[in-house]
Amino acid sequence: MPTSNATLFYRGVKENQLNDRELVVPSGGTLGGGSSINLMMYSRAQRSDFDAWNMPGWSADDMLPYLKKFETYHGPGSKAVHGSDGPINVSGGTYRVSRSESDYIQAAGKVGYPEIEDLASLDANNGVQRALRYIGTDGKRQDVASRYIHPKIKSGEYPNLHVVVNSQVKRVIFDNNKRASGVEYRPNPKIHPDAALRTIRARRLVVVSSGALGTPSILERSGLGNPSILKNAGVDVIAELSGVGENYQDHHLMVYPYHCSLDEHETIDALIGGRLDVGKLISENAPILGWNAMDTTCKIRPTDAEVAALGPEFQKMWDEDYKNDLNKPLALGSLINAFPGDPTLVTPGQYFAMSIFTAYPLSRGSIHITSPSPSSSPVFKTGFFTDAHDLDLKKHVWAYKKQREIFRRMTTYRGELAILHPAFPPNSRSSAAAVPLSDPLPAHVEDVVYTPEDDAVIEDYVRAHVETTWHSLGTCKMGLREEGGVVDGRLDVYGVQGLKVVDLSIAPRNVAANTMGTAVAVAEKAAEGIVRELGLGL
Repeated sequence: MPTSNATLFYRGVKENQLNDRELVVPSGGTLGGGSSINLMMYSRAQRSDFDAWNMPGWSADDMLPYLKKFETYHGPGSKAVHGSDGPINVSGGTYRVSRSESDYIQAAGKVGYPEIEDLASLDANNGVQRALRYIGTDGKRQDVASRYIHPKIKSGEYPNLHVVVNSQVKRVIFDNNKRASGVEYRPNPKIHPDAALRTIRARRLVVVSSGALGTPSILERSGLGNPSILKNAGVDVIAELSGVGENYQDHHLMVYPYHCSLDEHETIDALIGGRLDVGKLISENAPILGWNAMDTTCKIRPTDAEVAALGPEFQKMWDEDYKNDLNKPLALGSLINAFPGDPTLVTPGQYFAMSIFTAYPLSRGSIHITSPSPSSSPVFKTGFFTDAHDLDLKKHVWAYKKQREIFRRMTTYRGELAILHPAFPPNSRSSAAAVPLSDPLPAHVEDVVYTPEDDAVIEDYVRAHVETTWHSLGTCKMGLREEGGVVDGRLDVYGVQGLKVVDLSIAPRNVAANTMGTAVAVAEKAAEGIVRELGLGL
């Protein structure tokens, strides 16, 4: 919600390729970060994702122990690739709707995507799965604050652990040898408007972990970054690092709603629309509260014919990046049992929708400060759809068509909700396909045939409606300094001493997954390394 006190909102500049829209990207603004506000979908990167980071010590085989370390896994698949005694539970929660779940799976099977037991094995791809979530078997959210920090505070066994909340970091302080010696911060100005800056001193190490949208600004206010950007912002240069704030990546999200024949207890529309008493549900510990309304997930690739139909430039990209790497999906998605928007926009009832995003956008954005003050908003460009030849856009043309065919084969499908679908011309066969199929569903459903004009309609619609998945990463990437790297393989910031970055800003390339699992695994690996470096033992 725009009024949330637990969320930070980063407003992008107007971007011509997005119809001059200013995209707003949310980020966790409370203890636990994104894990405390996300949609709790369990998802893992692919094996080739970690391997593509091209950094010794960060391959998929290197990362698997940390992916296992944080989880207690209650799902299907090989126990060799999942954890059994970690702090974060992965389960189906306390509620799911088998009717739409199974209906979606059978429909996906008809268009070529089989049910896969474990899409999170690092090696499975091109199919659908019954979703798991960062929800405990008791229905509680598995955020890192509740599962890591709160237990340590409550135990009383960590007297040197001090957690300061409702505060904002201005910068890292360095001594004359360019060693990080502390952090300058201030209490939240919304709560304490007149509070002075405060300083915390560090003897050994400072770790910045403010996310892909927060960490670059802290580094730049600290004098680390592109000298021209720092000079224009009025900040003295401590170390020249051209990559700070560059390489911004996200997953480009589209959501398409449909009418359905599900009952009231099979969606959360009544809950969102205020037709259910939330207080009563909480007092009863109702199982539906342990549900995120997403019961299936998928990772999918196009057929050879579908690739060819997207044109020669797309074919060239596919041949270079995907064709011989069957581990890479083109898009990921989830079935949502609800109308995915303001409930006042639709007639009260039951809906479902497809959430779909592309896995590896070619487009890149940036975020940079304009002054030394943390009160000044950064200049943020998402960069969505800025790649050459509009290949990221063409991915979504394919994704729209594919998800549409799946829903048209669901027995609970009752037509498209036109307000959030492309508006094809009335005489188009694509427009006619929006009309609900007969009930019961015919034995054979023909694929919709699209014209080049129809494709242009889809492209225009996607430009006007694409949004963020909240999966920001890459802005302080791990890599060689001369290639725009900000941190090395130990997550040490180049050009200074005693400073590390530990969050998804260090990811050099994207991952085909919701990003929480990757973020926690990065943190587990970093924590182990820090303990060793400080000689604290394990």
